[in-house]
Amino acid sequence: MDTAVVLTTVVTLLAIALGIGVWVGLALFTTALVALALFRSMPVDKLVAQLTFNTLTTPELIALPMFILMAEILFHTKLSSSLFNGLSPWTARLPGRMLHVNVLGCTLFAAISGSSAATAATVGRITLSELFRRGYDRDMVMGSLAGAGTLGFLIPPSVIMIIYGVLAEASILQLFIAGIVPGLLLALAYMSYLAIASIIKPHIVPQEESHPTWGDRLRGLTDLGPVVFLILLVLGSMYAGFASPSEAAAVGVLGALIVAAGQRTLSWATLRIACLGAVRTTSMIALIVTGAVFLSQAMAFLGLPRTVATQIAALDLSPMGLILLLLLFYAVLGCVLDGLSAIVMTLPITLPLVLAAGFDKVWFGIFIVIVVEMAQITPPVGFNLFVIQGLTGEDIGRVARATLPFFVIMCGLALLIAVFPQIAMYLPETIKLRG
Repeated sequence: MDTAVVLTTVVTLLAIALGIGVWVGLALFTTALVALALFRSMPVDKLVAQLTFNTLTTPELIALPMFILMAEILFHTKLSSSLFNGLSPWTARLPGRMLHVNVLGCTLFAAISGSSAATAATVGRITLSELFRRGYDRDMVMGSLAGAGTLGFLIPPSVIMIIYGVLAEASILQLFIAGIVPGLLLALAYMSYLAIASIIKPHIVPQEESHPTWGDRLRGLTDLGPVVFLILLVLGSMYAGFASPSEAAAVGVLGALIVAAGQRTLSWATLRIACLGAVRTTSMIALIVTGAVFLSQAMAFLGLPRTVATQIAALDLSPMGLILLLLLFYAVLGCVLDGLSAIVMTLPITLPLVLAAGFDKVWFGIFIVIVVEMAQITPPVGFNLFVIQGLTGEDIGRVARATLPFFVIMCGLALLIAVFPQIAMYLPETIKLRG
């Protein structure tokens, strides 16, 4: 069997399926089925059934629909207005002023939502209109929201970390812990950029601003109460050892229901909408994951991962050279695939290479999440770009240009944790030693 022919066939089949608009999950299934039919003789029906059952009954995946449901419930609450009202008095005297509300709001909401798009959409519902009304630069407002929205993937709990943990057989709790410092560092980098940009170009921030008192700031903290409550409930229960990620997800749903009830936004209608939204999102992710697992097994039967790994190893790249190659590879891939699809399709090939180069499995999870965050704001399929476009009505090209500085910042963070892996690994290694 000619490996080059097999690889060309697989790539061509997948490109055709995606190009004609077939759902990603079905495209993965179809490509695997056709490739096995052409190059191997085996009982494909039994393989599909077994892999689908084994994948979807993985205990760690139980957390996935729960975190998605929690985000759906919170989307219908007044949490976005609470975040804006609570944070704006604290940012009024910072360089960049209320532009920082986008970053801080996304950082806080990311700690109770595992979705990048949900983070951008929820925070943007209030901040976009408020900041536009106050005269802030439209490009800077849109770019900061799209960039900060990606923190939903990096700051735990994270849906995509759960997927990676299941596929890579890595500890989801260790991944969550490892994402804390890089996530906060990325938020700080965004805020530093906004501050510097506002100093260099003062016109992006309106000159006339209110001057909140300490009383306003303290009253603002009460608006942040629901968010802090959920963070302590979800993350606190996990890190204190009271709950596993799956159990913490269920606790998070309960907390979201309590917040919705307290804000008088809980009704049978909103609960029905939230449940249907969670079912749709979970089903989409499940189809992609099972399709990717099936394609991965098909490629393994055809010997593709081993051949590709051998060819890349023959290049004799240094560990840092390999990471630079992967950074470029995923950046290009993000132009045609969403982040989740990119991870599940490529992990069978890239993970063994990274482990062979001496990198840690948990560290690579954080690295790949940062790179996948870049795909969220990479045209033409960056999902956060479409979220911002839907909220503002702006041209997708303008939204993409506005996010470019934040894309560059993410590239810088990916390289930084490659050079200094302890940025991601210090907390999980320390907690592991103490626990």
